[in-house]
Amino acid sequence: MYLNNKNITLPEDPDTVVWKYLDLSKFLDLLLSRKLFMSRSDKFEDQYEGTFSEPTYQEIKKIAEDNPEFLHYYKSHREKVAVSSWHINEYESFAMWQIFTQNSEGLAIQSTVSRLKNAFDSETQHQQYIGEVNYIDYKKEYIPFDDMFFPFLFKRKSFQYEREIRIISDVSESNIKLNEGLKINVDINQLIEKIYIHPKSENWYKNLVIQLVEQLGFDFTIEKSDLESDILI
Repeated sequence: MYLNNKNITLPEDPDTVVWKYLDLSKFLDLLLSRKLFMSRSDKFEDQYEGTFSEPTYQEIKKIAEDNPEFLHYYKSHREKVAVSSWHINEYESFAMWQIFTQNSEGLAIQSTVSRLKNAFDSETQHQQYIGEVNYIDYKKEYIPFDDMFFPFLFKRKSFQYEREIRIISDVSESNIKLNEGLKINVDINQLIEKIYIHPKSENWYKNLVIQLVEQLGFDFTIEKSDLESDILI
């Protein structure tokens, strides 16, 4: 279930194109389970995930002087939040291929903001929030903490190349313990508009992906990335 939150912003155009770059095993797991994996927020490589900027931390620390549990709650809350990251870009990103696919057997899911919002209607157990990440100077700029999702929608400016939209799930109100993350129900046909095969992959790999997708009962448009297409001179 996707929920609106007036404090969380998204691109104005619902047809804004978004991407997820992943390897074949994760892609097949998505199709077979019809569930999207979301990583626990404190398991990301960036240790600042879900934390506050320095000005905000100083304010929280003052509040915590009279209420020590206040600071502990914010620290432990990271263990209860799961995130799925998507990249905003009208076109493929060479950098994203390099960062998120370890070899030439990766692929990319192309979707849109509206498709992401509509893909979670079948998920009734966990509420999903979708928002665009803000990139700020953590030493100078303030992160509001009147909304529990704000710490997960801010990152340091050094990550702004990611141009990230995030699907966020908070399991604080349930008894679920997140280990590496959480799998949520998703409408695959809504989620995926098109599949792009790694630009350095061989033709056999593209044919394999097409065959696997067909055998699993899906009919997505599958194309090879044109980043490595033949030059014209």
